[in-house]
Amino acid sequence: MSAPTEPVAATPAARIHNIGYRHYDGPRLGVSYARLSLFTHSLRGAYGLGRSARSKILPFALFAVMCVPAMVMVAVAVTVGMNSLPLDYTKYALFMQPIVGLYLALAGPQLVSLDQRFHTLPLYFSRPIEHADYVRAKVAALAAALFLFTATPVVLLYAGALLAKLSVVDETIGFGKGLLTSAVFSVLHAAIALLIASLTPRRGFGVAAIIATLTVPYFAVTVVQAVLGEQGSEGAIGWLGMLSPGSLMDGFQGALLGGSTDFPHMYVPSGAMGVGYLAVIIGLTAACYALLLRRYRKAGL
Repeated sequence: MSAPTEPVAATPAARIHNIGYRHYDGPRLGVSYARLSLFTHSLRGAYGLGRSARSKILPFALFAVMCVPAMVMVAVAVTVGMNSLPLDYTKYALFMQPIVGLYLALAGPQLVSLDQRFHTLPLYFSRPIEHADYVRAKVAALAAALFLFTATPVVLLYAGALLAKLSVVDETIGFGKGLLTSAVFSVLHAAIALLIASLTPRRGFGVAAIIATLTVPYFAVTVVQAVLGEQGSEGAIGWLGMLSPGSLMDGFQGALLGGSTDFPHMYVPSGAMGVGYLAVIIGLTAACYALLLRRYRKAGL
C-alpha cells in the first residue's frame, strides 16, 4: 500500500507592482547639448570647480603664481615710467613654463585618467556621444583652461602698458601676438598632456609622465644647442629647436611673431624656418589628436 502523497502547494500568481516610475516626457536636448555639457564639466574640473575646497587650492594657487610676475612688471612699468615692458607678450608663457607644466600635470590626469580609473567611460559612450565627441570635448576643455591660464597675465601686462601710457598701437599689436602665442601654446600642450594622461588610469603616473615629457626634452635640446652654439654651428640651433614643445614654441614666436628667443647667442630662426616650426606644431598636434582617437576606440575602455 503506497504512502499518501502531500498536496502540492499552488504556485502564487505573478504580480506587477506599481512603484511609481514614469517615462520621461520632457525635451530631448540631443548630442550637441551632451557635448557642451561634457566640455563645461571638464573645463570646470580643470580648476577644481564643482569639487571639494581642497581640490581648488592647487589650481588657483598656480594661477595666482602665474599672474604675480605680470602684476610686478606692471607696477614697475607704471612707477618707474619705463619706455617698454620688461618682457615681450609672446614670451610670458615660455618664461613661466615650469608653472605651466605643473598646471598641465595637474589638470591633464584630472580630465581623463580618473574616468578610466573609476570606469565611467562606458557611461559616457552608452549614448548619445561617441568616442570622437569625448576626445574633442576633453581637448577643447583643457586647451580653453590653459588659454585662460596663460592669457590672463598677458591681459594684465597689456592693461599695465596702457596705464604706463606706452604706445597704444605698438602695445596692441604686441598684445594680439601674445594672445596668438597663448592660443597656439594651449592647443599644442593640451593635446600632448591629454595623450600622455590617457595612457594610464593612475593619476600619479600621469603627473610624472607629463612633467618628464615637457622638461627632459627641453633641457636636452637646450644643452645640445649651447654646445653647437659654442662650436659656431648656429644653423643647427634652429633645427634642434623643433625637438621639444618648449623650444618649438620659442622658435615659432621668434621667427613668425618677431619676439626674442632663449636660443644660444640670441639666435632667431628665419621666416622660412618659422614656417617649418608652424608645420611641426600643426603636425604634432594632429598626431596627438589622432592617437587620442585611436586610444578611445579600443575595446574595454
